[in-house]
Amino acid sequence: MNGNESLPQGAAQIDEAAARHQGRRLARQQPQPPWLHQEVAQRMLERLPVIKLQPQRVLQSQALLGGGDEGLRQLYPKARQAWWEEDEALRALAQQRLKRSLWQSLRGGAASALPEQPEPGWAQLLWANMGLHGASDKPALLARWHAALAVDGFLMFSCLGPDSFMELRPLYAREGWGDPAPAWVDMHDLGDMLVHAGFADPVMDQEHLRLTWGSPEDVLRDLRALGGNLAARRFAGLRTPRWRQRLLAGLESLRGADGRLTLSVELVYGHAFKPQPRVKLAAQTEVSLDQMRAMVRGAGGGKT
Repeated sequence: MNGNESLPQGAAQIDEAAARHQGRRLARQQPQPPWLHQEVAQRMLERLPVIKLQPQRVLQSQALLGGGDEGLRQLYPKARQAWWEEDEALRALAQQRLKRSLWQSLRGGAASALPEQPEPGWAQLLWANMGLHGASDKPALLARWHAALAVDGFLMFSCLGPDSFMELRPLYAREGWGDPAPAWVDMHDLGDMLVHAGFADPVMDQEHLRLTWGSPEDVLRDLRALGGNLAARRFAGLRTPRWRQRLLAGLESLRGADGRLTLSVELVYGHAFKPQPRVKLAAQTEVSLDQMRAMVRGAGGGKT
């Protein structure tokens, strides 16, 4: 059950204010990205060598929580690296952390934090690890990523899929607690969104993980470290110690034959290219100077 059947694509699944609050909380409390984000970043890095293009400008979207910074600098040591945080508070925090990162500066290749929006067409690789699923308006975010990419540049991203934490849904439904998590978008719909945003040759893949814990308290601790519940239809009332005890007792139902509490995580990976702009021909066609320059630069060349 992922909830997509009962809600139209594009319906508000994410509480935007909660997502912004949780992102700031995690970035301030944790000097490193969440544990799962770091693991997924490593898996994404292992997929990058299949792309033959060697980007000279790498843009990391939501770098504070995404992870992968060290690996990207090792893979592309000559590339300019930049962090892009759309949230004002996270942008200021990123600038502070990069400024304090003297060790990175001494060894070379340190990233820089963009003041606001990236220059259109700046990035040849846009890296976005574990951020798309938390966006309340995914098509709009994909459009901004597309604008930030250069022609023939490529996007590499990961996010949670609809099977993530599905074991919690019957528990929450039985107790009347609303949704335990948003109805994550599946990879086929994400692929359609990429095409609609102007990307070409999208390649989507998925992977399922089985996470286990020894106690309900450990489950809650790690889920909170991932950002908590961002569902717009989550339980609206205040949580109490009595509710927490009911939740801990309910989580015991996740204990399997091996004695471990289990939750599923579906990871969705995707990459796509920004193609040369196409102009629809008519009896009279107007082409902007920027479009003409992009077409001239792309003439006779493409991705390899």
